[in-house]
Amino acid sequence: MSPPSSRLARLPIFYGWIVVAIAFVTMAIGVNARTAFSLLFPPILDEFGWDRAVVAGVFSFGFFVSALVAPFVGRMVDRKGPRLVVESGVIVLIAGLCLATLAREAWQFYLTLGVLIGIGGNLVGYGVQSVFLPNWFVRRRGLAIGIAFSGVGAGSIVLLPWMQVLIARDGWRWACLALALITAVLLIPLNLLLRKRPQDIGLHPDGDAAPAPTTPGGHASNVVDTAWASVSWTLARAMRTARFWWIALGYFSILYAWYAVQVHQTKYLVEIGISPMQAAWALGIVSLAGVPGQIVFGHVSDRIGREWAWAIGCLGFVICFAALIALRHGASPALLYTMILAQGFLGYSATSVLGPIVAEIFEGPHFGTIFGTLMLTAITGGAVGPWVTGLLYDYTGNYTLAFWIGLAMSLVSAAAIFIAGPRKVRLVAGRVGK
Repeated sequence: MSPPSSRLARLPIFYGWIVVAIAFVTMAIGVNARTAFSLLFPPILDEFGWDRAVVAGVFSFGFFVSALVAPFVGRMVDRKGPRLVVESGVIVLIAGLCLATLAREAWQFYLTLGVLIGIGGNLVGYGVQSVFLPNWFVRRRGLAIGIAFSGVGAGSIVLLPWMQVLIARDGWRWACLALALITAVLLIPLNLLLRKRPQDIGLHPDGDAAPAPTTPGGHASNVVDTAWASVSWTLARAMRTARFWWIALGYFSILYAWYAVQVHQTKYLVEIGISPMQAAWALGIVSLAGVPGQIVFGHVSDRIGREWAWAIGCLGFVICFAALIALRHGASPALLYTMILAQGFLGYSATSVLGPIVAEIFEGPHFGTIFGTLMLTAITGGAVGPWVTGLLYDYTGNYTLAFWIGLAMSLVSAAAIFIAGPRKVRLVAGRVGK
């Protein structure tokens, strides 16, 4: 009998697409377990009567803890592979959802919906998937990751409205238990099929029959800066470069903006006169719009470059915040759908190049550790954004100042990634030979 790796290598499709499909389903459920906090936010606020910053702080605190473990998670993927890491995340998510139903005090929500959901979401989410998915594709890297990450949007349009129905009918506790059951039944068996790289089963990236061609100096044909690409990048070496810190700033800023709007969006829309169900659908449609956005701009990034795709994502959040600010003067359907489409179709597309930007600058055996450390700054931004937004609301009585800050952070992020310049190290497939 042939070994399992040989049988996997002889499948009628490239196994990388199976890995993409697994990531798609995992992101659809796992990431939305964290996103669902925006739906749990109003009923928990109403039930316990705490300050808005206290409840928003649950999400932010979980992000802070998640940020602290991010570098170690990247190192674990480097050493142990993604299967152990992702399966651990699934179990932690299930525990967080189940234990949250027993919470009665603020600290208990910080521990369950904050710490456990934060860490679990980290172990199954964008950061971990971005460490090993780039191993499977080079020419179609942006497209493949865009498809995988579009699972978040596909899951949102089903899971989030469904959870809102459960919350309205049975309460937020039963909604958490139902989501925990779905997570266990689907994700535990599915992620047993994960593999870290194609070479582990006798394959090459993109499903090619042979390794990618190299230059006479032994570098891949898309390398622009051979001196940079020749360095064996470790975390210590990477942290001594300006590029590392520009990426850190870019990732911090975009996650600040992203989660500032995501956590507070539902409550804000309800306050300006939109029904709770419409607000829940708006959040779901944002993620649904992200499905074609991530696929289209992931593919586009393989043609025009990662910086431009990132800038398109940042532009989406700029438009989103501008529309939210304008909505305060009247719940115009045109502004609402502008906000939804800009945030989803354009803004969410940035995730398709989250991994490739770092991979093309710091490619090597320590990529997971470097990327995980950069995700520490990104996740910190995601933690600070909702918390500061909540504080500013409590202080000013509205979201206007907070939304202007989110808009500015989006612009900062675009500029930072252009300065880091992955195009100056490695060209994307569409630029090779031009």
